[in-house]
Amino acid sequence: MVWYVIAIIAIAFIFDFSNGFHDSANSIATIVGTRVLSPLAAVMWAAFFNFAALFTGGVAVAKAVSGGIIDQSIVDPNVILGALLGAVIWNAITWYYGIPSSSSHALIGGYAGSAVAKAGLSAITWGPKWKQTLTFIVVSPTLGFMAGFALMIACYWTFRRFNASKVDRVFRPMQLLSSAALSWAHGGNDAQKTMGIVFGLLVATKAHFAAQTGFLHHLYVNTETIPRWLELGAYSAISLGTLFGGWRIVHTMGSRITKLRPMGGFAAETGGAMTILLATHWGIPVSTTHTITGSIVGVGATKRLSAVRWGLAGRIVWAWVLTMPAAALMAAISYYALAAFVHL
Repeated sequence: MVWYVIAIIAIAFIFDFSNGFHDSANSIATIVGTRVLSPLAAVMWAAFFNFAALFTGGVAVAKAVSGGIIDQSIVDPNVILGALLGAVIWNAITWYYGIPSSSSHALIGGYAGSAVAKAGLSAITWGPKWKQTLTFIVVSPTLGFMAGFALMIACYWTFRRFNASKVDRVFRPMQLLSSAALSWAHGGNDAQKTMGIVFGLLVATKAHFAAQTGFLHHLYVNTETIPRWLELGAYSAISLGTLFGGWRIVHTMGSRITKLRPMGGFAAETGGAMTILLATHWGIPVSTTHTITGSIVGVGATKRLSAVRWGLAGRIVWAWVLTMPAAALMAAISYYALAAFVHL
């Protein structure tokens, strides 16, 4: 049992890596699209600030995922592994087709699907965290849109007497700051989701670890404190994933939704970062993808509605709608397969 759990923890970190790989485009698409940084420099910049969030991110989102989504009495290693497999499979499909879907909602959908496969709908705790998570599927891109739109209007008004080349010179260094803020916010929210999943696993199997000696004994946790090794592992994995980047999705986010200049990139990234940080403060697992897409659309809409490729934006929204049920279905299938071969 113990080594099976350790293998699942390793898979959870692989998911966290795929989260960074898949979602790196959210952090770097605008800064690459505006040519402020090269793709290589941009992923290094984003990875650094993903990891820096370890020191300020807190654990509110992790505790929401570990205790506010699924009835913890039915959680076992197969439920957790089924959830992770469902999320990883959906991440791989959407990465292959260059669709900026939500790794966060894939994980939560996978967790729900795997738990329901084991215990039915009663496995889901329909409490405030579910309401917040589902509500923010709509709220986060809307807030991102409003923040991006408002910031872009404010920038236009403030720099209305500057010519275009001077505005670009002002906002190119400012976009470094806004990109750093977005990457920091992304790391602070997304790494915590994997922490929450692993923490739930550790709590569910703590008796097995408590009986161990040596380094295995240190994996044991109480029900209140997320261990430091778990925080370090989650933030390291998502940062390494970001380093490898999601180049297919960078193209979609950075140039295909709308054309951006440095001022627009700054407004989109700042608006997205503000929204994500607000959700993290409230302990809400929010989608970075949803939020930054909303911000980019908001920036594009300040020019004219036709500046946004609404057809592409619509296909992205459909991917958002499908993510949770698709990941849930894949996780349920994974759980049934695991339960048939792994008897706990």
